[in-house]
Amino acid sequence: MKKLIDTLKNIWKIKELRNRILFTLGMLLVYRFGAYVVLPGVDPAILKEALQSSSNPNDLLGLINLFTGGAFNQAAIMALGIMPYITASIIIQLMGFAVPYFQKLQQKEGESGRKKLTQITRMLTVVITLLQGGGYLAYVKQMGAVDPSIPDLIFWLSNIIILSTGVIFAMWLGERITDRGIGNGVSLLITVGIIARLPNMLAAEFLLRSDEGGLLIFVIEIAAFLLAIMATVLIVTGVRKIPIQFAKRMVGRGASAMPVAGARDYIPLKVNAAGVMPIIFAQALMFLPGTIITALVGADSAAQSNYWVRAMNDFTSMPYNVIYFFLVVIFTYVYTALMVNPTQYADYLKRQNAFIPGVKPGKSTADFIDSITSRITLPGSVFLAIIAIMPAFAGAFGINAGFAAFFGGTSILILVGVVLDTLQQIESHLLMRRYDGLVKSGKIQGRSSRLQGIGANM
Repeated sequence: MKKLIDTLKNIWKIKELRNRILFTLGMLLVYRFGAYVVLPGVDPAILKEALQSSSNPNDLLGLINLFTGGAFNQAAIMALGIMPYITASIIIQLMGFAVPYFQKLQQKEGESGRKKLTQITRMLTVVITLLQGGGYLAYVKQMGAVDPSIPDLIFWLSNIIILSTGVIFAMWLGERITDRGIGNGVSLLITVGIIARLPNMLAAEFLLRSDEGGLLIFVIEIAAFLLAIMATVLIVTGVRKIPIQFAKRMVGRGASAMPVAGARDYIPLKVNAAGVMPIIFAQALMFLPGTIITALVGADSAAQSNYWVRAMNDFTSMPYNVIYFFLVVIFTYVYTALMVNPTQYADYLKRQNAFIPGVKPGKSTADFIDSITSRITLPGSVFLAIIAIMPAFAGAFGINAGFAAFFGGTSILILVGVVLDTLQQIESHLLMRRYDGLVKSGKIQGRSSRLQGIGANM
């Protein structure tokens, strides 16, 4: 406890770090305030009542509501949150692997290319916002939560503008946090939305167990939740270190020149290089059949249809989780192949006059890195798939669906990843001023190699 208090005091002593943290907290408060300002012409009480009878916390709409911190179900001006920007960013990233123009912008044009990509992403965000905003307003109207005295044209036009402004403002807040705050702004906006739902879900689970006289079970659930967080930390920070040796260099002049051995370093290949993307893609694919069937035949008819339709809409069913598991494994391999380019690693090592001991430069190095990547991706993908289906196990043990969603999937991966990244930035500020780090060993794992991120960022 004394170590924690001393660390907090050290953080407060550093003026720049203190100002960055306070700025970040202020921007996050502004974002959360927008989650409670209701769109004009919408009755949130009617919408909430309609959603309680028809919404599933683990369907597509429930996932969006989780990421927006409840703003989606409250018909707030931030109902779409930062999700259109995330969608646009993913599209641009995938196009960078397939379209030569975007490949050139990402890899060869440096800062000017990144600025062009940022502009394209912003324009695509506006387009996606208009499409999603129209669909969201139609959804709210279908729920009967719109005041019938308001003309349709005024309702649609005004609220489309408001929703688009909310998304652009959220995007601006994220960029300001990244520039003047601490951590990645866009990721923090998603994280604070997820965290905002956690206290309510914990309280609901606590009340449920209290009524049943099972407080011991609640304590066991919290312990299991902490174990799930620890397992996620392992997969997020886990790396396979490939040792590398830099070439010898001559020190001195003339006859007094002496060869000096080059420095040693390592290539940190992540066990889970794909991050949260395989789960997002797998979830999108799993949501698609149920969403289409529900839209075509209605929720009641879909619920009464055959076994497979019901199973694909039930996150605790065996068919759903088996298919989901294998989809996550497959997408992990696909996305890792896109993110990690062994040839770029080999070229970088050659340019830096470095080599892997016992491996020839060039193609042999690329093949060696590729084989290592393939080996570590298998356990990484299986571990990621287990985390993805953990909410189903939590639900099977009687945990309410809202709290079960925090036991795995995108929510826990995003929380752990963003928190670790933010803590690493805070620790770097502390270590630069010669203070102790956030942990007793002095350094949070994952930032010690000069080759961290090579391949994923090139």
